[in-house]
Amino acid sequence: MRPSVTHYQLGTIPVTGTGLGVDMQALAEELAGPTAALVLDHAGTRELRNLLDGLPDTQFAKDNLETLLTDTGEPEDWQVGEALAERYLTANRDCFFPWPDGRDERKRGSSLPGADLVGFQSSDGQERFAFGEVKTSSHAANPPSVSYGRHGLKQQMEDLRDRREVRDDLVRYLGHRAPAATWRSRYQAAVGAYLKDICDVRLFALMVRDVPPHEDDLRARVGALAVDCPAATLIELVALYLPAGSISTLAAQVIAAQNRGGAA
Repeated sequence: MRPSVTHYQLGTIPVTGTGLGVDMQALAEELAGPTAALVLDHAGTRELRNLLDGLPDTQFAKDNLETLLTDTGEPEDWQVGEALAERYLTANRDCFFPWPDGRDERKRGSSLPGADLVGFQSSDGQERFAFGEVKTSSHAANPPSVSYGRHGLKQQMEDLRDRREVRDDLVRYLGHRAPAATWRSRYQAAVGAYLKDICDVRLFALMVRDVPPHEDDLRARVGALAVDCPAATLIELVALYLPAGSISTLAAQVIAAQNRGGAA
């Protein structure tokens, strides 16, 4: 994920905010490749194929396996926005989010509790838990309406900062998936840091926008989250400004990339 310009910077450590611009070329490259692969969970499909490939013993069974492994559902624009945000943190903040939400859906389109992004950040030789919330919005107001309400960015970030039980739930959630995972040691290292100081986490709030950049998208939240923020907790708010009107085309661009045989 390659932002092309910094529009504004707000706050100081431990709470900062940044507005970044993503131009049309950079967005197109992302949606045709890494972000599309993330949305479509190609890594998960490969893992399932490796697990099951030797089982079919007839052509009929092989055809059924292909059907099983082919997700015919189309992604939604907000899901692509979430993937763009994840790609930004992975490429620019040394984050790693090992378990896509889609793998926890028991039925397509179900709503899942917890943070949008749950994983790790590697910094200064230490693994720490990284939790992120993502909102994708074309709302012209600054900040957009997704900032408010029970499931708004304001409440979600305050919960991550202030409520140990919310963070504990996310640590346990990832732990249940860690025992046989290649990232088991990273999880154990992050738990070690967390047990020494339950506030030693990295929190990210990301807005994906396709309206003109404006500091008011983040200004109030940067100021409010800085009040009484634990010293060990680092919070970063990022607004990713895409080309005007592009949010409504995100899913279509991902599907087009898939149909062209991209997003490997």
